[in-house]
Amino acid sequence: MTENTPESELGSIECFQNYTASEVFIQGLAGMVDQQDVESMIRAQKQMLQRFEKTNEMLTNCNTLCVTRLKSASAEFKKHTTTLIEMRKDLDNIFKRIQALKTKISAQHPQAFAVGLEVQDADMESNVKQPIQNNNEGPSEVSSSKEITQEDAISVGTLKRANSSSSDSANSHNDSSPYTSDTG
Repeated sequence: MTENTPESELGSIECFQNYTASEVFIQGLAGMVDQQDVESMIRAQKQMLQRFEKTNEMLTNCNTLCVTRLKSASAEFKKHTTTLIEMRKDLDNIFKRIQALKTKISAQHPQAFAVGLEVQDADMESNVKQPIQNNNEGPSEVSSSKEITQEDAISVGTLKRANSSSSDSANSHNDSSPYTSDTG
């Protein structure tokens, strides 16, 4: 065995004379760590780096795809929203027109309109109380209410004709019916 003598230590110190203290420390650490372990860590880090780069690339592709689909979906959403708004306006307009027609008919033909409302209420009540029955069963209240509405429609039609015939003589030139003639 070699003894640790001051002369042998001087010989090992002399070989590190050209290095700084930090370099000597690093050389000492390098001698303590197994080189194969360091290489395996470097390989593992390179593999992780490659995986992270692939994942990053996949995420950027997914991001760009999401952006393009979001643009198309938002355009379609805006289009559908405007369609729904237009439909709402149209339905409001239709509702107002129906209400105007109801008030006009109730003013012109109050008796027939009252009968029509009664029949409508009876229809609604019979539809709520009794579900639709099969054709194999006997006649139901629904069919009898339809008969009433047909009779009322006939009476309303005769009332319209009676009222329109008195007003037709004054406004015969405005009539665009195919059954009227200019000579008669």
